Amino acid sequence: MKLLVYGAGVCGSLFAARMHEAGHDVSLLARGERLTALRRHGVQLAEEGGPAVRRVPVPVIGHPVGAYDLITVFVRTHQVDAVLESLAGVRGDVLFLLNWAAGPETLGAVIGHERVLLGFPAAGGTMDGDVVRYRKTNVITRRVAMPIGEPDGRTTPRLERIVETFRTAGINAKAEPQMDAWLRTHAAFEVPLGQAVHAAGGPVALADAPDAVRGMLHLIRQNLAALEAPPVPRAFAALRALPRGLLVAVLRRFLKSPTAVHSGLSDLSPATAAELERLAEQLRAPAGAR
Repeated sequence: MKLLVYGAGVCGSLFAARMHEAGHDVSLLARGERLTALRRHGVQLAEEGGPAVRRVPVPVIGHPVGAYDLITVFVRTHQVDAVLESLAGVRGDVLFLLNWAAGPETLGAVIGHERVLLGFPAAGGTMDGDVVRYRKTNVITRRVAMPIGEPDGRTTPRLERIVETFRTAGINAKAEPQMDAWLRTHAAFEVPLGQAVHAAGGPVALADAPDAVRGMLHLIRQNLAALEAPPVPRAFAALRALPRGLLVAVLRRFLKSPTAVHSGLSDLSPATAAELERLAEQLRAPAGAR
């Protein structure tokens, strides 16, 4: 597969390295200092807390050109508009693997509706300078699949081909027939969580503020109740049904876990705040405006 990975943060870098090591023709698109570092050292990977750094020589580019079998986009929500403009003249199906609650129509209106696929990355970690520190796998994370879907929910030959290609590269992927609803459900949870973490100064700090966790849970429940369709996956419905005290205890424990600490939740940058605000705007938009 000739593949363009658009975005060289944690998820894009990990994905590009895995696909390159599986023998695919991969180009990783980056900009600025990140592009310079990748050209000099390649993708640098290390387990969270581990001293060993592994370098993967993924080819890098500064601008998309030509045609690809698949373009995967790993950027923040508020960066998508610029990405769409740069991909309008580049041929190939486009799989958006990111936070997105505005529906597929807004994406297809720029690059062509027939090119769009939706998904969400399952891998996670943090940036340590130019080194991607990824979470260690465990029994739970190995079972978490990367959902990918067609905008209309069909299981098409191209979707089956992409899922199988990712699986043969060691990436646990699955076809999700309700991908748009999945992304809106995730946003309904992610926006209050991310904004509460940002306001507290990190996941552990939020865990130590039970009143803030209760306020966050209240907003999550409001968001889930406002969804046009039932939550996807269905397990999110538990956030509306289970007792508040139990959920606050579970959420506080999660916020102190290595999974939360060694994830994007620990990124308190202005870019994170901008992404959460854009995602919140998408959630608030009426159904006809998306």
